[in-house]
Amino acid sequence: MELKQIDTVSHISPEAFRAGYYEPRKPLVITELSKEWPAYTKWNWDYFIKVVGDQKVGVYDNVKSDAYTPINKADGYLKFGEYLNMVKSGPIALRIFLFNIFQHAPELVEDFTWPETLMKNYAKRYPMLFTGGAGSVTHMHFDIDLSHILHTQFMGRKRVLLFPFEEQYRLYRKPFEVLSFANFEKYAYPAESKLDIKQFPAIQDARGYEIILEHGHTLFMPAGYWHHMEYIDSGFAMSLRALQESMMGKLKGAWNLFGMRNIDTMMKKAFPEWWYHTKREKAFDAAKKLLQQQP
Repeated sequence: MELKQIDTVSHISPEAFRAGYYEPRKPLVITELSKEWPAYTKWNWDYFIKVVGDQKVGVYDNVKSDAYTPINKADGYLKFGEYLNMVKSGPIALRIFLFNIFQHAPELVEDFTWPETLMKNYAKRYPMLFTGGAGSVTHMHFDIDLSHILHTQFMGRKRVLLFPFEEQYRLYRKPFEVLSFANFEKYAYPAESKLDIKQFPAIQDARGYEIILEHGHTLFMPAGYWHHMEYIDSGFAMSLRALQESMMGKLKGAWNLFGMRNIDTMMKKAFPEWWYHTKREKAFDAAKKLLQQQP
């Protein structure tokens, strides 16, 4: 893999952001964007336990999905407070994602400001919380609705690996899904890495970015960017989503949500093994063609 560090700034003007990052779809980390928000100092484990600790949430382990796994299917359910107490106690390879905590505690919306000088078209009903214990992993995927994302890290550190959408075939994308067949877990630690380059050779030619996010860092992920995240420490983050400006971008996101996903779910139920192996064959054929095109 050819990996670059993501550009990092403390502040950026709307004009510079749009010209240098939004329009060319290039990721960026802004380190000071969240530091004036009450959330920066107010949000912590104990506060969340107090505010919404009794809410039941889905939790996810580090095992990659198989032929039978519906998209976003939880591996178990816990009360949010029970889960957070487990996270506080030590490393735990369980995470929560796409948790709309704000539906259960609307007052939390007052703790941050929508960065509308940078982007418009925010899905303001859906700010989402992402929580993970040290060692938990979010496997390589892209967001199904193809929104632009501002992902702000609170507490702890998180290693992030990013690739443009166009690298999908080098990443062995599962057809009709937003996931990769490859496991990038511990990719940065050769002795522990689960990334099998011999099985997935096209990944060697993928060009992307990596960064370690720390408390208060906000990552701009352009629409369609592939991302793999590993929690170095226990922590949580909030994602603010903004729809694409173009009608075509919105329509592609809608197709993924209501067309592609439903087709995949139906086929997994009806012909799970055949569907899985058919998709795997197509993914490997696409990667092989790219390898054969090299000089």
